[in-house]
Amino acid sequence: MTAPLNIVAVSGGAYRPSRTLVLAEAILAEVAETLHATTRIVELADIARPVGGALSRNELPAEVEEQIRAIENADLLIVASPVYRGSYPGLLKHLFDLVGIEALVDTPVLLAATGGSPLHALVIDHQLRPLFSFFQSLTLPIGVYATEADFADYRIVSESLQARIRLAAARARPLLGSASRELRRIA
Repeated sequence: MTAPLNIVAVSGGAYRPSRTLVLAEAILAEVAETLHATTRIVELADIARPVGGALSRNELPAEVEEQIRAIENADLLIVASPVYRGSYPGLLKHLFDLVGIEALVDTPVLLAATGGSPLHALVIDHQLRPLFSFFQSLTLPIGVYATEADFADYRIVSESLQARIRLAAARARPLLGSASRELRRIA
């Protein structure tokens, strides 16, 4: 039997409670549902202060370094970001500034975002996708965007959002497995 896939979700919100975390957890659960996989969530809220205070990776405490290594070693990376002033938060960008420049080459990345209104839905294509293009990651074509109206009491209540999560997960699953791992090993 092959080793389980390593699926890591990054929740880019720095506060709790967090709709971004709820979205990341829902996507992670849906993607992993039919796969032989281990899952993990890296919450920016948990590591925000040490990440924000580090000018370089060697200044990070061991616990944060371990979180970054988890991101770098993912077979699938799910990145969910809140929209802040039309883009992802600077602290989320700083987290990825600390990730090895070649660590995510050919890693499939499923992008997601939460915002106050549908007006920010293009953040996935105009902000997040270019960031992961820099890393030479394989951003999956379907992203998941959610607004405040899709949640009630920090639970997903929108059937259209749940359907989008199911579709994104269904499209992601065939891209995972031994061929994907082999491609990253060659790079």
